[in-house]
Amino acid sequence: MTARMIESGRLRRALLGTTAIAVLTTSLVGVAPTAVAADARSQQWYLDAMKAEEIWKKATGKGITVAVIDTGVDPDTPSLKGKVLKGWDASDSKGDETDDYEGHGTTLAEIIVGSGAGGGLKGLAPDAKVIPYRVSNTERQNEQAVNAFDMEEAIRAAADGDAQIINVSFGSDYYGEGEREAVKYAQNKGKLVFASSGNNGSKGNKKQYPASYPEAVAVAATTRDGVVAKYSQHGDTIDLAAPGSQIPGYCDKSLTKYCLSEGTSFSSAIVSASAALIWSMHPDWTANQVLRVLLESAGRGDDWKPGTISEYAGYGVVRPNAHVSRGEGKPGDPNINPLTNKPTGGAAGATPSATASGPATSGTSTTAPSATASTQAPDGKQTSGAPVAGSTESAAADADGGSGTGLVIGIAAAAVVVLTGAGFVIARRRRSA
Repeated sequence: MTARMIESGRLRRALLGTTAIAVLTTSLVGVAPTAVAADARSQQWYLDAMKAEEIWKKATGKGITVAVIDTGVDPDTPSLKGKVLKGWDASDSKGDETDDYEGHGTTLAEIIVGSGAGGGLKGLAPDAKVIPYRVSNTERQNEQAVNAFDMEEAIRAAADGDAQIINVSFGSDYYGEGEREAVKYAQNKGKLVFASSGNNGSKGNKKQYPASYPEAVAVAATTRDGVVAKYSQHGDTIDLAAPGSQIPGYCDKSLTKYCLSEGTSFSSAIVSASAALIWSMHPDWTANQVLRVLLESAGRGDDWKPGTISEYAGYGVVRPNAHVSRGEGKPGDPNINPLTNKPTGGAAGATPSATASGPATSGTSTTAPSATASTQAPDGKQTSGAPVAGSTESAAADADGGSGTGLVIGIAAAAVVVLTGAGFVIARRRRSA
């Protein structure tokens, strides 16, 4: 009883991408699908910045499956028809994994694999599939009885299932040994676990879990202006960054209209989709090789010192097109994790072991990929003695589709990533754990 209560305390967790900025001018309510489609797609600025149309000529995520551990995924939205596989409701609450009690999980699924049909969002990896695993957030826990161990059980189930990639856009202030063991288990099964770093960067910046477990890949958020967002968590746990601000998503569980929102939830989903694109090009690669290419091809500015890692953007801003179109990033050793330089279990690629549910247990940098970046503080604030790099014009000319130094977001300063004080570190303490 006592142990159960303690674990329930750790359960308190938040969605990491639900702050609505504005409702889009059209919605799905009483509007012809074609009327909303153009508007919703036009709000997906990050697809254009990442040169998605160019990417899709060579890679679409086909053959790859992403587990979405979240509030549920509705498989019947026009954009997700035929893209959602059988999942599991780990929360033991009312409904099942296809009943999205917030609209959050369905949004993430569309961001990852959506077709864009019927006014829905276009996914970055439109030919991939998703498997939903439903877990509870704090509000859900306050409303009804739930499984106190749903997050760790969902991660284990996803690890035992058909997904190569696991996306967790949830966060909790509390470290949980069982939850960490589940993430270790997934890593040792050859899965990539991406997690949103958290949205309290300017409000205490407390570490969030599962993103802060060494075995998870923690993702920070950048703004449309090309800098790391103030709200995005920072510190020695950050591995990658991706767009997370002014992203269209469902306003609520009615799934009838989109709002522009912000949060690292969206950033994690975009990185998960980026991994799916690369893995679909190289189905025989291991998780370690896919991750190494993501890290080595990440966007960095011209002053980023080789061998360093940013506390705001990790190895840089994800750029799948740098590998898909230009071959940047090398896969390296299939059995060595690029974040810890240690061997991991799990063999590989696009044909993992099957089914769902599951128990068990079991851990995992090369030095930072050769790099170079900006000396801009979050949201454009210049650091002491550090010039702001680039200009809108030069960055646009050197966007992701251009030279090897171009960054993901070509509409802002050439340097997307940031430094403040000791913002770069040679090695991070968590990685030596």
